[in-house]
Amino acid sequence: MYVSARSDYALRAMLAVAAAEPDGGGGGGDLVKAASLAEVQEIPLSFLQGILLDLRRAGLLLSHRGTEGGYALTRAPDEITVGDVLRAVGGSLTTVRGLPAERAGYHGVAAGLTDVWLAVHGAIATVVDRTTLADLLTRR
Repeated sequence: MYVSARSDYALRAMLAVAAAEPDGGGGGGDLVKAASLAEVQEIPLSFLQGILLDLRRAGLLLSHRGTEGGYALTRAPDEITVGDVLRAVGGSLTTVRGLPAERAGYHGVAAGLTDVWLAVHGAIATVVDRTTLADLLTRR
């Protein structure tokens, strides 16, 4: 599994939004501005804006426009997993030559590699789908 800057930034942004929500998430807490997220997490604002758009489209963030606007989680931090965030910004968790692990085809002596890549994918999915934003926030 390769963790791209985009995936890393997305997780950091989601954690910062989650930390700003004293009520546990679900859109009822404080709104966090993109510029504030970019500054605190040291993420280029123009890059972050595209990431926030993907997270909103995936149903993980709510956005509110205007001078009092910003971003909030759509669900509580204990209901959003690392896997949810990674899939929202990067698609498949594991790729082989740019394809999802399940589409990597082999023949002949290399045929067993498909099973290896699927096992790797399953192990990664198990970890990221069990780890929530709340879990990560309690580790600080």
